[in-house]
Amino acid sequence: MSLLTNVIDHALDDGYAEASARRDAGGGRPPNTLRARLGLAAGLALAAVVVTLGAAQTWTSKPEVAKERDELIDRIQAETSAVEGLEKDIEKLRDEVGTRQREALREHGGDQSGLVSLLSGATEVEGPGVKLVVDDARGADQGGDGPRESSGFTDTGRVQDRDMQRIVNGLWQSGAEAVAINGQRLTSLSAIRAAGDAILVDNKPLVPPYTVLAVGDGKRLSTRFQDSADGRYLHALAENFGISSSISAQERVTLPAAASLIVRTAEPRTTGAGSGDGQGTADTGKGTS
Repeated sequence: MSLLTNVIDHALDDGYAEASARRDAGGGRPPNTLRARLGLAAGLALAAVVVTLGAAQTWTSKPEVAKERDELIDRIQAETSAVEGLEKDIEKLRDEVGTRQREALREHGGDQSGLVSLLSGATEVEGPGVKLVVDDARGADQGGDGPRESSGFTDTGRVQDRDMQRIVNGLWQSGAEAVAINGQRLTSLSAIRAAGDAILVDNKPLVPPYTVLAVGDGKRLSTRFQDSADGRYLHALAENFGISSSISAQERVTLPAAASLIVRTAEPRTTGAGSGDGQGTADTGKGTS
């Protein structure tokens, strides 16, 4: 009972009771508490001033940033329009140059002007032939390079530039008179190269499927190509890598003229006595590298 009596008589701790008595006697809060509250109020006021100044500065600079952005967009659009205009001019000049070159061939080609125009790709070609379509394997991955014979090469099932080279050369050797891939006419000076995953024909990128048109005796050309080493190579691509291909004889195919025309001529050279062989070359042989 004495413990309960002590708790009831001393419900407030003696230290708290003494502090409360001093505060009541002083008539207000302790000076330290007042100073702390004043310091907190001053800190809040300073933070508010800093935030206000930052917002004001941002608002002031916003129109200037927007103006610079608009000027940059205008410059980009202007430069883009200029580039497009130059590209159109280039295409127009190429057409003019090609037209004049073809006229020169017809004028100075003599009896062989038709043959020279055909081999150089200067004129459009139409006649019987074959249509060969080659496409990547289903689900082919991007990337991959190197010879297919390399043991460390993981093939991606994509048609490579070296594959198209063999196909085109096989068609030439099988009797094709003119060849085009996806509308790009090939000549004796054409090049089939790779740039990353893209196949380039005379520096113009092509996308699969690759449609190869060749002018010649359709049935004979198709049979000779499929029986050739390059035809068997194409068949091996289908079996080993899933690359699809189909070839069919056509009653009539149309091949456009080459986009860029390059013609070179050579004159026989007479050497001195003891070597009486005249030598001369002209770039009219078939073959693509």
